[in-house]
Amino acid sequence: MRRPLLFLDIDGPLIPFGRSSGQYETFPNADLGNPLLSRVDPSLGPRLLALGCDLVWATTWLADANECVSPLLGLPELPVLDVPEGDDRGLHWKTRPIVEWAAGRPFAWLDDETTGADRAWVVRHHPGPALVHTVEASTGLTGQDFTTIATWRRTVA
Repeated sequence: MRRPLLFLDIDGPLIPFGRSSGQYETFPNADLGNPLLSRVDPSLGPRLLALGCDLVWATTWLADANECVSPLLGLPELPVLDVPEGDDRGLHWKTRPIVEWAAGRPFAWLDDETTGADRAWVVRHHPGPALVHTVEASTGLTGQDFTTIATWRRTVA
């Protein structure tokens, strides 16, 4: 059986927002080309890899995710979900493309903008197990988020 997919957003889950910027910085003296990258916590990379999922970027960063964020997390180059055009009538723009990409394969999706509408649509249109997990943007990924994903992962093993 193939490993589940794990779709990753960057802004919010990996680059937290909402508090004063100094509270987040793990690379405060680095010239990273983008001041928000100083908020990336390098310890998240090994924790994501340890989940035993195939990681996929699902972010507006697109290919820049591999160039700018993957090295900070110690991640290999990951596949990137394409950004579709148009309005998806109340769904997050990523919802349909993620379900299409997964093609019935189990997946988890970490994002700070998902809603009940996205979860309901996934339940109706995806035949396999799925976890649509909303990450608090002000904190980014936390130990509790990792516990939730690991618990879900064990249920689909």
